[in-house]
Amino acid sequence: MAKTKSEINQVTNITDADEKLKALEAARLQIEKEFGQGSLMKLGSKTAASGIEVIPSGSILLDEALGIGGYPRGRIIEIFGPESSGKTTLALHVVAEAQKRGGIAAFVDAEHALDPQYAQKLGVNIDELWVAQPDAGEQALEITENLVRSGAVDVIVVDSVAALTPQAEIDGEMGDSHMGLQARLMSQALRKLTAIISRSKCILIFINQIRMKIGIAYGNPETTTGGNALKFYSSVRIEVRKGEVLGKDEDEAWGNKVRIKVVKNKVAPPFRKVELEILFGKGISPYGSLLDCAVKYELIDKKGAWYSYKEDKIGQGHDNAVKFLENNPDIAIDLEKTLRAQLFPNQKYISSFVKTDQAADSGSAGKTPSGSGVGEASAAAKTGASKAAASVKPGDTKADKEADAQTAPAGKKSMLEKAALASGKTESLNASSAAVSAAHKSKPGSAFDGDNELF
Repeated sequence: MAKTKSEINQVTNITDADEKLKALEAARLQIEKEFGQGSLMKLGSKTAASGIEVIPSGSILLDEALGIGGYPRGRIIEIFGPESSGKTTLALHVVAEAQKRGGIAAFVDAEHALDPQYAQKLGVNIDELWVAQPDAGEQALEITENLVRSGAVDVIVVDSVAALTPQAEIDGEMGDSHMGLQARLMSQALRKLTAIISRSKCILIFINQIRMKIGIAYGNPETTTGGNALKFYSSVRIEVRKGEVLGKDEDEAWGNKVRIKVVKNKVAPPFRKVELEILFGKGISPYGSLLDCAVKYELIDKKGAWYSYKEDKIGQGHDNAVKFLENNPDIAIDLEKTLRAQLFPNQKYISSFVKTDQAADSGSAGKTPSGSGVGEASAAAKTGASKAAASVKPGDTKADKEADAQTAPAGKKSMLEKAALASGKTESLNASSAAVSAAHKSKPGSAFDGDNELF
């Protein structure tokens, strides 16, 4: 409500400390009355400083590089790099880790290139993965917004920003100029998404591609698509580069080394670098990451080419040491548990070597502590379900809002179904990924059957 001239003129400078506190408390009560409880609080209060909740990346080395043990919840993440560098692989590992902890994940496949067989090999439960294959950029971002507003989704992956084609460009002719259209679309979407992502504790991951600037004589000529808005709104930006081939030569290759740099980090020190092994058809090598991290923190000794654990030699050369850990999972789990307790003491331990369905069967869903926060999202989604269900688009009737508010506490899936309906095209959101799987099976050679493909 606009202030009157007399109210504006009544503003005075208070010098007494007690009077300042009383005036501030009155202002806080007025703000909470107008905007809701928690609109203004001290940063050190229990509500505000509850710690950064995370979902692990699937690699203990990358978790350490991120500084907090994984990707921060309630934040926007950008993963960018050249083609076939492993961007989608990193994102799918986050999906698998969220599902291990009882979370729900969605994949907005703007490129229409998601391979369900490859995702399954990375540990993703495709029967529980929600997939959207939008026709235009506006539709993709609208679906994303509705999923975030539902409060039920823990991880959303948008693959990729470059494929978010504005509707005007789709309707236009080849060769038409659409200067800055995609950048304006991304800027508007991110302005709307930032606040609701923070409240819903959802991790929104944008996969992005690299383009070359024209006429750059000095400096880095590379840039990412979609304008500069995503660079500003992202809390973490990860650059992925393909390194050397694993194997004797390209004909006998079984993986790639990938160089990762955290170029921006709002929750920990940035510019940390790490090198991972991505195996064809398997994704990030958890045993390779574990071995390198254990050597770094002196849990495994490396003298020359030999690796030793508790004074016992476990292998000559990196590959043989990794095979030893693969053949001795008890030792691998013991090492991982020790490292995570040392690096991330507030996180509940869930092994990277456990499949998604096994982790769910062990009763991890809903029992995750504040260190990871996935289980808490379920409770938050249920307690705030009425508000999430009632925040529908203009044009919905009062009866629709009341029906949504009554049915929302039933669970995450019911809220996701409402989000699918609100997005305008229910067929774009598929819980079982059956349509994606069938499409791949119907195209000869498109399915991942040779274990030699890297996203």
